[in-house]
Amino acid sequence: MLVLFFYAGLQQPKLLAQLCTGSLGDPVLKIDFGTGAANYSFTAPGYRLTTGACPNDGEYSITTFQSNCGRQWHSVSADHTGGGAFMMVNASNTPGDFFLQTVTNLCPNTTYEFSAWVLNIINNPALIKPNLTFRVESTAGAILNQYSTGDIGVFSQPTWEPFGFYFTTGAGTNTVVLRITNNAPGGNGNDLALDDIQFRPCGPTLRTTAPSGLDTFRLCEYDQLPVLYQGNLSPGFTSPAYQWQVSTDTARTWTDIPSATALQYVRTPTTTGYFLYRLTVAESGSLGISSCRIVSNILLAEIYPKPVVYAGPDRTKFAGRPVQLLGSSDGPVSNLFNWNPPLYLSDVTTAMPLADPPQAQSYTLTVTTNKGCIGRDSVLVNVVDKLYIPTAFTPNGDGKNDRWQIPNLDLADGATVQVFDRAGQLVFSTGNSITSWDGNFQGAPLPTGVYLYLIRFRDGYLMKGKLTLIR
Repeated sequence: MLVLFFYAGLQQPKLLAQLCTGSLGDPVLKIDFGTGAANYSFTAPGYRLTTGACPNDGEYSITTFQSNCGRQWHSVSADHTGGGAFMMVNASNTPGDFFLQTVTNLCPNTTYEFSAWVLNIINNPALIKPNLTFRVESTAGAILNQYSTGDIGVFSQPTWEPFGFYFTTGAGTNTVVLRITNNAPGGNGNDLALDDIQFRPCGPTLRTTAPSGLDTFRLCEYDQLPVLYQGNLSPGFTSPAYQWQVSTDTARTWTDIPSATALQYVRTPTTTGYFLYRLTVAESGSLGISSCRIVSNILLAEIYPKPVVYAGPDRTKFAGRPVQLLGSSDGPVSNLFNWNPPLYLSDVTTAMPLADPPQAQSYTLTVTTNKGCIGRDSVLVNVVDKLYIPTAFTPNGDGKNDRWQIPNLDLADGATVQVFDRAGQLVFSTGNSITSWDGNFQGAPLPTGVYLYLIRFRDGYLMKGKLTLIR
């Protein structure tokens, strides 16, 4: 199959090369020149590496930007994919090789696709155009395959073009040489940029599918069900071996799924996260070698968490005094809150409404995330007719009435209780959920006498009275 690429401004499609028509594997060789600082093992016969901004004839640089240098060049602001570096080549006067790379760890009797991206830096059609031959050879010099570009055209804007072909290693061949030759002379044009050189295994067509609508699905964690993934492989392997893989870092790395070594794989419910799945295939005995495998298309499953919801502690109110519910949830502020039933609540859409039911009432807080996932929790509001405050206690250690406690006083929403002696000194204070005083101050027993208490609610409401401590 001949692969055609179309470009704006061209009247006819340009035939670039015969590329892999089946499925590819991960790159065995990938030279993208990083950000310009990385060292690569290729050699450039007869060329000089320069760090100057404007390479001269017979020089090359590794750069992230190439100005027009006052010449008839395009200014190139980015590499092929954007944000990285590329190889800038100013051709020498004599045609010849300008890029050699030995590629190791290939798989014998395996087909590979070679591809690279080239940009003609010249913007004047009257100047010499780059004309390249890409060649893959055995270490003994036998040509495994090659492709010549012919004159690479001139565009009104800097335009990256892909070139490529495929080759097959022989029995026992796991090392090849990549050679890129400039067929045209320099000195009056013939300046180019090179980027994203790759070798990838090529094999039969490998596809994965899921039941309708589940090739890509996004669900809340509680909605998950098992999903059957199905692999399909066209003829081409003698004895294929299979391995399903998963990635949780957006395909930067892949991990083999234990025991998932058949054409089918059942994805069972997982924790929350972003999961990508694919099937890899190689000849039996070579599955563990990444340079021998081809990979399928990717299936996606994104699992959203339900919110962690807390309706707050149970509350106790006395007649005529509302209490505040103390709901909360993890996650962003965009979460939606809703209380049910709405009876006697100040606002059902806020996390902490005021509640003033006439009798005991249970409320359920429902929180919905922006992904539509739901969490719930409930709280009980108890109601008492009035607040009973003991007016005396006997902290003498006999186990009877040893502590001053106020039953049904709910301090959870910020109310405080204070006790003062007759001189006005604060001898006890609490803002905890319960009130319990042992009659001591700074670790020492206080004498028998009359003390004053003050209960201050968060809305400013006050209750005060006298308390007798009896020894």
